[in-house]
Amino acid sequence: MPKTVTLLGSTGSIGTQSLDVLRAQGWGVFGLAAGTRADVLLAQIAEFHPAVVAVADEAAFQKVEAALAGTAGAPRLLKGPEGVRRLAAMDGPDIVLNAVVGIAGLAASLAAIESGHDLALANKESLVTGGHLVTDAVRRRGVHLLPVDSEHSAIFQCLQDAHSAKRLEKILLTASGGPFFGLKAEQLKTKTKADALKHPNWNMGAKITIDSATLMNKGLELIEAVWLFGLPPEKIQIVVQRESIIHSAVQFADHSVIAQLGVPDMRIPIQYALTWPDRLPGPAPELDFAALTRLTFATADDETFRCLAACKKAIARGGLAPCAANGANEAAVALFLQDKIGFLDIGRLVEGVVDSDSYGGAYTLADVYECDAMARAYVAAHV
Repeated sequence: MPKTVTLLGSTGSIGTQSLDVLRAQGWGVFGLAAGTRADVLLAQIAEFHPAVVAVADEAAFQKVEAALAGTAGAPRLLKGPEGVRRLAAMDGPDIVLNAVVGIAGLAASLAAIESGHDLALANKESLVTGGHLVTDAVRRRGVHLLPVDSEHSAIFQCLQDAHSAKRLEKILLTASGGPFFGLKAEQLKTKTKADALKHPNWNMGAKITIDSATLMNKGLELIEAVWLFGLPPEKIQIVVQRESIIHSAVQFADHSVIAQLGVPDMRIPIQYALTWPDRLPGPAPELDFAALTRLTFATADDETFRCLAACKKAIARGGLAPCAANGANEAAVALFLQDKIGFLDIGRLVEGVVDSDSYGGAYTLADVYECDAMARAYVAAHV
């Protein structure tokens, strides 16, 4: 049956690919939320006719408001981060897809869950910074949390046999290795923003592409996998799969391994999160085994890529340590993209903030934001 979706982060890479899926399926859009890209958002409004639109950025909101003034059938407009959160909580959609980048997506994830919506989650920071808040809310409200990241979707797909899932022994979380695979620290000293933005397989936004280059993205996904699948971090092995064809795998008690394969196209996991438990024809191309000449594997190098090492430390410490790592990374990546720090400084700053405190114990949403602010202040003070 056709579905109606609220899409948060509609103008980013995941958001635009999500709209490809909705377009292909002929599904409706209840709400759209975006940040700064007003022109892209206006084109989406003209095509999909949402009932409600939220714009987080003030200048972009004013531009959208002016463009829609006097337009018949214009959507209701909401402003700022609070407007995005309100949209996430609104009745109307069958499912909410959160593709907001960064910790900014946490409040919207919690709002959608607390309002009884199933949540398709592309915002990994919701689980990294507030894992127990999100998972507790999912259990309490009895909704479904459906992973959109290609790796977590792959694991989720491999575990659809409920009986076998009880015998899960290990997760094999794959990584492309990013543009700097095989390089050592001395070689990374001079790498620039332009170098780091050249991902070999995936077309993604700037922040997540830098995270792939530092392997921070894989560290965040390790933390996310702990919350999604209930395994301790030592039961999650990161495997470099350079071709990005095997998106992840699971190993059971008898040492059988089941993997999910497909072309490196985010529309496959996006669509599965929206159609689960069904599978439908979609816009992504099929995997051509006749052209697939090799699959290679390697170990992720956390001695060189310190962001990955920092994330491993953070999830082992628990509490707010993952939140601190994420906040420091968001601040450091922003500085790197502004050419204010070097590539290796990102890992130095992230590991430094994780090592600066114990971070243990339970926490509230207010504690999450306080920790995030502390981590960003740490970065500013140690540049």
